[in-house]
Formats: sequence, structure tokens, C-alpha cells
Amino acid sequence: LNHEDATMMTCCTKIICDGCKFANMVHEMEANLESKCPFCRKPEPKSKAECIQSRMKRIEKNDPVAIREHGTWCLEEKDFGGALTFMTQASNLGDAEAHYQISKVYRDGLVVEKDSKKEWRLLEKAAIGGHPAARHNLGAREGSKGRYERAKKHYIIAANL
Repeated sequence: LNHEDATMMTCCTKIICDGCKFANMVHEMEANLESKCPFCRKPEPKSKAECIQSRMKRIEKNDPVAIREHGTWCLEEKDFGGALTFMTQASNLGDAEAHYQISKVYRDGLVVEKDSKKEWRLLEKAAIGGHPAARHNLGAREGSKGRYERAKKHYIIAANL
């Protein structure tokens, strides 16, 4: 599921495509129902503060998706140290997206020095965890090193994820 066409529900950290979210919203409006999460049925937060409070509850429960999303929020707020801390915590809990995001930090040298070995290792962890972009990037790197058969295998796996 492309994260640009989806929404994460802050109450339960489930991801829903925007089309399904819209269909649920239309159903609730037509039936004059309160707006609730389609997964856990909790009322949707009404403010940004409620969203953050809900995310913090999930973080306290060691939810890797909530932890990663908070890291993403820190990144948007230009809190690079906080972003790396939360992303690292999520990756330690096995979140493939967090592995991928941290690999980009080491690639670009945002908070830390550029380190291609750490980037490579994190990309491998993300790919093993089923992250298609990480698998694709591994294929690109293998191709640039002339290992075309390995690159082809990575691309095939990425296409099937």
C-alpha cells in the first residue's frame, strides 16, 4: 500500500487506503453516525493534540508503527535527533519502514556521518522485512557493482512485494 494514498489511524496504528476511508466516511454521514475508526471503532480524534495523545498511548505500549510515525513527525518538525531516536527504537522492534528510513539518514548524512556500510546493512534488514523500496535499492546497488544476476533477483522480489 502506497503511504501517499493511505492514512494511518492514530488510535490503533492500522493503515487504511484513502478510498476505503472515504467510503467509511460517506457511510457514517449517510447513516448519521459518529466518525469512528473502521478498525477499532474508537471515535476519531478531533484535534492535533488528541492525535498526539493517542499516538503517545500507542508508543507507551511499544507499538513500532506509532514509534516510527512519531519519528517521522519529529523529522517534519526538524527535530533530527528525536527522529533518529524514535526511528531507531522502532527498528529495534523490527519495523521494516524504520530500517529503511534510517538507511536514508546514513545515506544522506542528516544527523550522523554518511556511512554506506550501515546504510547497506539497514537496507538489507528492511528488504528482509518486506520493504519493496529497500529491495529495489539493493537491486540498484548490485547493478551498479556489475552483479546483474543479483540485481535481477532483487528487482523480481521487489516487484512481487
